[in-house]
Amino acid sequence: MAIETDEIKNLDRIDRRILQEMQNNGRISYVDLGKLVGLSTSPCLERVRRLEKQGYIKSYTANLNADLLGSGLLVFVEINLTYRKADVFSEFKQAVAKWPQIQECHLVSGDFDYLLKIRIENIAIYRQLLGDILHTLPDVRESKTMVVMETAAETSKIDLQA
Repeated sequence: MAIETDEIKNLDRIDRRILQEMQNNGRISYVDLGKLVGLSTSPCLERVRRLEKQGYIKSYTANLNADLLGSGLLVFVEINLTYRKADVFSEFKQAVAKWPQIQECHLVSGDFDYLLKIRIENIAIYRQLLGDILHTLPDVRESKTMVVMETAAETSKIDLQA
């Protein structure tokens, strides 16, 4: 669901604060959340439900430690496609969705078509995966891999100016 700029402006200070606090701790109780934003539990719960229904809150997840789970290698892959048919982008998107190691796939402007974010166990497994990807994803003309040596900053939080 796309959120229009006018809709974002219609969020009041309390809505923005609720969203900010839930980004910090998605498991916060409604009692504690209400205290932080200045509401009793029932109105706080009603606002959260409304924010969910309106699409501001898409889902709830846990932020896992990739290193401890054997997915410590992070790579970004630039992909260039050939343009032999009109539906090249939709075919590519459908094919990418089948690879659980691909965490993100972005159509971008610039010198390449797509940017993939991939988490994998190690470089040997990545090399095999890349070969499999290049042979099964449709219309891949070339790829360029960037291996992440260190992550200096990483977040999925959105600055709400709450």
